[in-house]
Amino acid sequence: MTRQEQPRTPYEPDLEEDWLAPEEEQVIEGDLSVRAVVVGLLVGVVLCMTNVYFGLQTGWVSMMSLQSALLGYAIFLVLPKLLPSVMSRPFTVQENVILQTTAVATGTMPLAAGLVGIIPALEMLDIKLDGRGPIRLTWTHLIAWCLAVAFFGVFLAVPLRRQVIIKEKLVFPSGTATAQLIALLHKAPPPAQALDPSRIGAYARIPRDSNEVTETRQVGPAGPGGTAEKQQVMGGSAWRMLGLSFAASGAMTFLSFLFPVLYAIPAFDILSIPFGTSLAASWMWWFTPSLSYVGQGIIMGFPVTVSMNIGMIVGWAFLSPLSKMMGWAPGPVSSTTNGARGWILWVALAIMIAESLISLLPSFFASLQRQISHFRQNKAPTRMFAAAHSSPRGSHDTATGDDYYEPMTGEPDEDAEHEPPHRLVPLSWVLWGLGASGVLGVGLVWYVFGDDGIKPWATAAGLILASGLAVVGVRALGETDINPVSGIGKISQLLFAILQPGNVVANLIAGGVAEAGAQQAGDLMQDLKTGHLLRASPRSQFYGQMIGSLASVFVSTAGYKFYTSVYQIPGPQFAVPSAGVWLNLARLLNNGHLPSHVIPFMALFAALFGLIALLKALRPRLNLEPSSPSSRAISHLPSGIAFAVGFLNSPSFSIARLIGGYIAYRSAKASGRGETPLLAIVVASGFVLGEGVLSIVSLGLTSAGYGAISCWGCGVGGGGYCSGGCS
Repeated sequence: MTRQEQPRTPYEPDLEEDWLAPEEEQVIEGDLSVRAVVVGLLVGVVLCMTNVYFGLQTGWVSMMSLQSALLGYAIFLVLPKLLPSVMSRPFTVQENVILQTTAVATGTMPLAAGLVGIIPALEMLDIKLDGRGPIRLTWTHLIAWCLAVAFFGVFLAVPLRRQVIIKEKLVFPSGTATAQLIALLHKAPPPAQALDPSRIGAYARIPRDSNEVTETRQVGPAGPGGTAEKQQVMGGSAWRMLGLSFAASGAMTFLSFLFPVLYAIPAFDILSIPFGTSLAASWMWWFTPSLSYVGQGIIMGFPVTVSMNIGMIVGWAFLSPLSKMMGWAPGPVSSTTNGARGWILWVALAIMIAESLISLLPSFFASLQRQISHFRQNKAPTRMFAAAHSSPRGSHDTATGDDYYEPMTGEPDEDAEHEPPHRLVPLSWVLWGLGASGVLGVGLVWYVFGDDGIKPWATAAGLILASGLAVVGVRALGETDINPVSGIGKISQLLFAILQPGNVVANLIAGGVAEAGAQQAGDLMQDLKTGHLLRASPRSQFYGQMIGSLASVFVSTAGYKFYTSVYQIPGPQFAVPSAGVWLNLARLLNNGHLPSHVIPFMALFAALFGLIALLKALRPRLNLEPSSPSSRAISHLPSGIAFAVGFLNSPSFSIARLIGGYIAYRSAKASGRGETPLLAIVVASGFVLGEGVLSIVSLGLTSAGYGAISCWGCGVGGGGYCSGGCS
């Protein structure tokens, strides 16, 4: 498609023959377009439903920023033929930033609203253990709950941008990687701020309620020649591979719906033949050849999947049989209350709390030190906020409505804000937004749960706690690509066990409120980093975040209600491991009961992974050479969160992820650069999205009364999908 020549505006790219031709300069105006927001919402709906599916199944969730940018760009490749009028002008880099920002805000609401953790945990309450029965929210109450936590984190992210992105120039690896990918797709110059090559690339997240583990890898070489090679990789063959991987994963998902044994193969039963038992039926050792989990493994990377599978072996091959045979967990192995699965969950919880809290300490002390430094430089809060409304101070004036930490002197500032005021979010919006969203949150939570659930003052305390912890979480995310929301949630639960003792419901709600704010602020800060590198308007991104969050309130509620109305949750197909973590800790803090003989194992593993987390946190301060044996040894220590996820998920999912991790390792080795090729990441994205989308089709068929064509093989000893689809 060609475009008629016309006079260029100062912000318009000089396009060649193709409507997606290379841009000579970055567009910095007109990025908030209706088409970018609408397509962002469409992509976000897909991501939202996908996150509900994977979150309920294994607790695995993802921002999917890279996938959003890929899908959005692919849609705009097709739109010129379908809607020529919509494509009268080119789809710009900045519009893609707004598109993926809107999509991420829409797709992450199931996580922020606790639909894969807090809400299922409330439905798992037991009157004997918790003093009250299950709480099942109606459609109206669930929408009200989502509205209560939908916007506070968005307003929290705005004032933090000036400090962590402009002043401190934190890396935010995933946000930077997304910026690089968008620039690559549009054949635009790469972002100005380069990353350490070892920290660039694709990312993935695993259990939101279990912290977030991220692995970053370079998606292409920097410098001259790198762009040309990347552009060649993202040619027609890459798009074909994305389509083929999507189709293959979707087909496998649909076949598993028709023949459930395909996702519950009792492959390990051959090892138990001499003992006359079934590892699948008795110990949950079946194999799920899910391409989506293979794709997750590719994105996560080999080190994370290895840590996960080490945890799987320790938890499911040693501790699970030990607890069962010793009579410490007398119930069925799959039971989360009195079975081995529930017993090892406590060990996983101890690991996650220990690593999360230890990992938080460096960022906490760094944040405290910086705040003390600001006050010592006469930057009291009143002066910080006054700077935002100061009169011009000369040629070096950089005070704007987003300028919360700007020096009051008229001296040049190398960290000056380059965005004009009309592209920034005014301070007054932030203050009014925080106040309004806080009042809205307190009021709606009280409306949903009443005084018996949580007191209004306690909800307000949770929001205040989220404000403080968000600073720590955002800085940790910017430095390490890990948002320690698990530690933040657990800190909240510990605090509210004191503020409202004996109230399991209040403990869960308060923890969820605090975690939601910190999680949203961190996720959206990644998007703001992407926008900063590609010169997208922060105000336009703010609009996209607000629109996406509002839309997702209704999409997330619908998705969750559809799944819970069709499937047993928790059940064979959707174990909801994150809900078990939240509920068990709340019960422990309020009732003090632990399974038999689990305390020594909790203490042992907590101490071990607390020490590992401490070594990793101190490594940058030890001034070790990266190639030294000590530094290499520390870098190869397993991730405690990934290790714990091996406990939370049944072996089938961890094994599939390990296959993907090994594919990433082999493809990186074959590339000759030690990095996973971008083509592999594209294929992995197709795998993940294929199962996520086709799961919606399966949901519709199940709700319409359709089921498996054949349950052949399930009686051999299958589990998981088998026992759910052929019950």
